[in-house]
Amino acid sequence: MPENARLQPGAHSPARSGDWVERWERQQERYAVDREERFTVIADVVEHVTQGQERPLLVDLGSGPGSLSVRLAARLPRARIIAADIDPLLLELGRSHHAEAVRFVEVLIGQPGWVDALELDQPLDAAVSSTALHYPEPQTLREIYRDLGGALRPGGVLVNGDHLVPEDPVLAGFTELVGRRHLGRHGVASAEDWPSWWAGVAREPGFAELLTARERQPAPAAGDGNGLSAAQHERLLREAGFRHVGPVWQYGSSCVLVAVR
Repeated sequence: MPENARLQPGAHSPARSGDWVERWERQQERYAVDREERFTVIADVVEHVTQGQERPLLVDLGSGPGSLSVRLAARLPRARIIAADIDPLLLELGRSHHAEAVRFVEVLIGQPGWVDALELDQPLDAAVSSTALHYPEPQTLREIYRDLGGALRPGGVLVNGDHLVPEDPVLAGFTELVGRRHLGRHGVASAEDWPSWWAGVAREPGFAELLTARERQPAPAAGDGNGLSAAQHERLLREAGFRHVGPVWQYGSSCVLVAVR
């Protein structure tokens, strides 16, 4: 990201940036069933795997402004956490709000050399992600999993919280139904949505340079994503050399998948 593509001075205090991060949190709840519990489960797994590690090294793939990263930092205060994303605006919001807890890196996950861009000084203990790995095309995702297999230490884990449905279309329909009913019962479906959040950002003069930088970046795959089921993710992970792979938690289509290197 260009050095001058930052929150413009005077336009956004740290508190104001915090307002936008809070709005991001609320709108994201529309898209991840029981999102907070999903984060808690991911943290449970990472905490267990990193027991006894003096300074565990973690990477959050497709981190956005650091929602998952900051929760891991609160649970594991001695961990070093890298938040990796391609979106300069979301990364800058994260830096302005969570800079002391997380190191933010601008990179498109899956592009050539993306692991090098993380500047790792030791093997990763864990890679985590939430609602990001359903976007890459299957061949790209296969390469991402292979790259992670090379970056993680033996016994390290990938913990992926995402929208993953069964391959059986009838069962997939039931998981989506359960998720919609859950969101409806908790009043989340009426919260601000993704287009409205970005429309609000576009009206903020202080974000102009960041939005221009965002337009110049290579975009992740658009649309509803790759459509891969949990079982298809499992197969790709096993092909990449992960020994133990499977879901450890699911509510509707919101699933936490664990793969052990």
